[in-house]
Parts: sequence; structure tokens; C-alpha cells
Amino acid sequence: MADKKDYYDVLGVSRDASADEIKRAYRKLSKKYHPDINDAEDANEKFKEATEAYETLSNDQKRQQYDQFGHAGAQGGFGGGQGAGGYGGFNAGGFGGGGGFEDIFNTFFGGGSATRDPNAPVQGDDLQYTMDLEFEEAVFGKEETIHYKRDETCSTCTGSGAKPGTDPQTCSKCRGSGTMTSAQQTAFGTFQTQTTCDQCGGTGKEIKEKCQDCHGAGRRRETHSVKVTIPAGIEDGNQIRLQGQGNAGENDGPYGDLYVVFNVKPSSQFVRRGSEIYYEMPINFVQATLGDDVQIPTVHGNVSLKIPAGTQTGTTFRLKGKGAPRLNGSGTGNQQVKVKVEIPKKLTKEQAEILRQFADVSDIQVKEQADDSFFNKVKDVFRGDK
Repeated sequence: MADKKDYYDVLGVSRDASADEIKRAYRKLSKKYHPDINDAEDANEKFKEATEAYETLSNDQKRQQYDQFGHAGAQGGFGGGQGAGGYGGFNAGGFGGGGGFEDIFNTFFGGGSATRDPNAPVQGDDLQYTMDLEFEEAVFGKEETIHYKRDETCSTCTGSGAKPGTDPQTCSKCRGSGTMTSAQQTAFGTFQTQTTCDQCGGTGKEIKEKCQDCHGAGRRRETHSVKVTIPAGIEDGNQIRLQGQGNAGENDGPYGDLYVVFNVKPSSQFVRRGSEIYYEMPINFVQATLGDDVQIPTVHGNVSLKIPAGTQTGTTFRLKGKGAPRLNGSGTGNQQVKVKVEIPKKLTKEQAEILRQFADVSDIQVKEQADDSFFNKVKDVFRGDK
């Protein structure tokens, strides 16, 4: 306990400071060191230190114990344990040096739990926006300005909720705590319960004259615009975070964030998996047999591809660097071209005769069937069925 700072020094107040002075000092420190506002390395530790000091000095009983016994008294190490019925033995260390049954009851029923300052800064809620993208837009990226509704700090009252020229007042019923505490004596010690103050609704303050624009809320629903830079290579279901573009916070707290989720429309030609793009190229059996030089569509434009003679259906060719950019990486993926050999369903008499001649010179015997489709006949020829 010796290395802990004096609570009065932490808050920067004198030992005879009033409750209002202690509260004002804590509010000033909490706004300065709140982790959502201050990203310094020691900010979180200083915020916890100030909160611990405030929780002790704002509680009359804890403050009295602290003034008398120091840090050990503030944490229940002394006093309050020799209650009715001789139950002090439990408080003296039977449960590991804690506050015994009194602390157990307080933990479960709120008697000793910390109360959040209703006037401490609170970060605003995060929002989500779904953006539709065409296939090519996701591949190459773009910039687009989006418009959406969010809660913004009221410019008329600057977030106070009070009419300009006036200020919110500390709630006269809960004295700014936002809660009402009731105590009941039991055989195990003091049993306390806390409820939200019904006069201020838990805010700890009262607004006598409300702002005519936000009606006391301190925030207004407005249409907000922001430019979104969509990185090349984004995929369906990916999201990006835009810091500070969500709803306004409370009590001078920071704005929340906006998450933009992308819905990429499928392509009628291509299939994409990561940075790789897949395309199925139909060719006829003459091109597959004799070979050809064909134009292949890609997202980067048409590319020439040589089809070797004797290419079989299902053969895959790779077009290097013709895929999508690698998101959060370097370089570009490839396009995989899968060949699909198509067999004509109908032939002229001349075409059929040429195929018969081909079968003869190739020593292929074909049993033509008048009621069968030419498609099956040609399959038999290429399978070599006799």
C-alpha cells in the first residue's frame, strides 16, 4: 500500500475539500485522461488512479476510514466488521483477508460496487453502412462520397442540452450521482441497494430550460457525408473502419466509428477467389483439334491466347498478372482460363459427309443412328467407339 499516491494529491484537492470540489476535480481529470480521448501510454493508468481516488473520497464512510487508516481503511481492512451477533470473526480474515460476509453481500447486491460517474465522457455508438460495388469496382478500387444519418452534437447548445445562455444544474435529489442509495442493517452488516434517480433519469443533472433545437438531448439526427476510399482488391463481405464517423458521444465524449461493409455484385463472365480470376472459354472441336489464336476477355482488356492443336476440354491456361490486386499485399493475381470444347448439335449434309470421311481415313467405325442426336454421334467418334 505504501507505493500508492495520496488520494487527495491524485485529485489535486485539499484534505478539507467539499464534495462538489472533489467531484469537479475528478470530472476534469476523467475528461483529460479517459482512454477514449487520450491515447498516451500512461493515460489509462492515471484514469484508473483518479477513479479509485474519487470512489473513496466521494463516499462519506470510505472517506472517513481513509482519513483515519489510509489506503487500508479505504479498502475495508479496518472497521465495520464487528457487527451484531459476533460475526466479526469472519471479517477478521476467515475469507482471505477481505471484508468477510459484508463484502460478499456488497459485491452481489451493489453495496460496495463502484458507481460510474454519469457525467464522465462516453464514446458514441458505432454505425454500419453497406456499400454495393460492381465486380470491376472491387477489383480496381474507387473513391465515393456516401450519405447517411447519424447523431451529431447539437450546434446550438454545443451538446449541453440547455438553452444557450443557461447551464444544466446538478440534480437536487441525487446530488449529481445519478443513483439513489438505500441502506438496511442486517446481522451480516449493512445491506445497500442502488437505483437510478427518478428525477434526473440517471444523468446527475437537471435542465431547467431545454435547448429549442435538440429538446435537451444535446444531440440531433442529421445527414452526414464522408468520402470513402475503397482499396483495390476489396472482396465481398470485407469492411473498413472510418474513425470518428459514427454517432456523437455524451458529455464531450468522442464520436463512434463507422464500419463500411462491401457487397460486391457477381460478374456474368468471371469468378473471383481472392486475387485469382477464373474464366471459362468455349471453343469448337475444330479449334481444339487444329489449334487457334483467340482473344480472351479479362478485367484488364482482351488478351491473345494461343490454343495448341489437340487441346482437350478442361485444359487450363494461366494469364499472368491479369487477375485482381492483392489486398494489403503486393502485386496482382492471375487469370485462369479453362477451355470448354463445344460439340455442334446440328450439321449440314456436307459437314456430316466430311466427318464420315474423317472416320474412314482414321479407321474409326461409326454406327450412325437416325433417331439419335448428332451430339452423341460425335462423342462416339472422339471416344473411338466402334
